[in-house]
Amino acid sequence: MTYCLAISVNKGLVFASDSRTNAGVDYVATYSKMTTFVFPQNRSLVLLTSGSLATSQAVINAIKTDLNDPDAEFNLCKGKYLHEVAKYIGQLSQKEQKQHAEAMEKSKASSESSFILGGQIAGQPCEIFLIYPQGNYITASTETPYLQIGENKYGKPILDRIVSANTSLEDAARCAIVSLDSTIRSNISVGPPIELAIHSNNVIEAPYRTSLSNNSVMYKSVQKHWNEGLKRAFNKLPRFDWEKPSAK
Repeated sequence: MTYCLAISVNKGLVFASDSRTNAGVDYVATYSKMTTFVFPQNRSLVLLTSGSLATSQAVINAIKTDLNDPDAEFNLCKGKYLHEVAKYIGQLSQKEQKQHAEAMEKSKASSESSFILGGQIAGQPCEIFLIYPQGNYITASTETPYLQIGENKYGKPILDRIVSANTSLEDAARCAIVSLDSTIRSNISVGPPIELAIHSNNVIEAPYRTSLSNNSVMYKSVQKHWNEGLKRAFNKLPRFDWEKPSAK
């Protein structure tokens, strides 16, 4: 399992992903689920992946192959709008899944992968898209300015409570870290390092990107302050009538 999310605010975009691809009592593996494609002054794109690692890797390899092929019918640079790129990635995913469908069915394994594509094409607004295994896609809305793939339920509450279009990029990034950490604490199949990328609106260059391990000072500080803050808030919740001192 995995957990990835993208947040869209007025000032830009935030992307976050865990790095665990397998989990068990005697086997844990990690692999980056975040890939960036940057073409200065033209477009800056981030792709997050969840699901079958084989399908995800095949799609990324196909994207890179098309970029290096001058005769390719389409590639990341040929889409005028980001939704055209989302459609292209959905088609690549469907193609890879169909190639291995029979073998995967026999082994009772899934070849499905989901993707989050986000970024900005020069002259266009920042956007994020969730691309389903079936190849179709959706985008975020003003009311729900984030998208998630993978194990999303544990990290959703803070996004619903905190994130809005007016949230700063820095607060959105902190919210993303807490969302990932909440999921990591509740599900062994999601684990660090946490990868974080921040794209500022109309800055068509490589996004700021960092990786937070269990021992990262920033990550440990966020965990400490969030845990202590939750406990303080919980202890300040209203008392039941029978807990209150009797009036004299």
